[in-house]
Amino acid sequence: MRNNVNEFLENSAFFGVVLSLLAYGFGSWLKKKTGLAVFNPLLISVILVIAVLAVTKIDYAVYNNSAKYISYLLTPATVALAIPLYRQFELLKHNFKAILAGIISGAVTSMLAVLAMAALFRFSHEEYVTFLPKSITTAIGMGVSRELGGYEAITAAVIIITGIFGNITGELVFRIFRIEEPVAKGVALGTSAHAIGTAKAMELGETEGAMSSLSIVICGIFTCLGAMAFARFM
Repeated sequence: MRNNVNEFLENSAFFGVVLSLLAYGFGSWLKKKTGLAVFNPLLISVILVIAVLAVTKIDYAVYNNSAKYISYLLTPATVALAIPLYRQFELLKHNFKAILAGIISGAVTSMLAVLAMAALFRFSHEEYVTFLPKSITTAIGMGVSRELGGYEAITAAVIIITGIFGNITGELVFRIFRIEEPVAKGVALGTSAHAIGTAKAMELGETEGAMSSLSIVICGIFTCLGAMAFARFM
């Protein structure tokens, strides 16, 4: 029976896409219904997809073969984040030095945290470099991991977890530390939680979204360069 189901789904070009969209749609509905940050749509969709595959015993390879088309949208979606940045260009010019300093300090802090964790838990070099690009977007982070000899699949999972965690806890952190400046919020979310954090930044306001979009790009570039240097530490 399992083989028959897998064979049927292998011939279905969009089974994975439909399952992913339905799961994400349910997550979005649940988030709006409850208003709770913990019900992040991406987190809910991941849990639902895993549950469906586990219960129905559908091979992941079968699901991924028909869901991979969604991944093609990742790069153009990232590029489209330049639109809110263009609208806030004047604000960017007036605060560029402070914004750049915030992004670079955030990227360095992220890599230092990974280095400390790797030393504490005695990671191998491969495990260490797998975690280095955790705070940059998947499109860039997986390439960095591959070049440094890390495990790409784990890097992708770590990046997603980092983004979801930042999305869920971002507003709480701002309240605790009384961060009210929109530029600071955007830089913090984009630098620490990449595109998923930027989704939260756009919910907070256009300025936050624009600064977060810029942070994704600069943090990604700086992490690509910095990771090569940090990779030598272990």
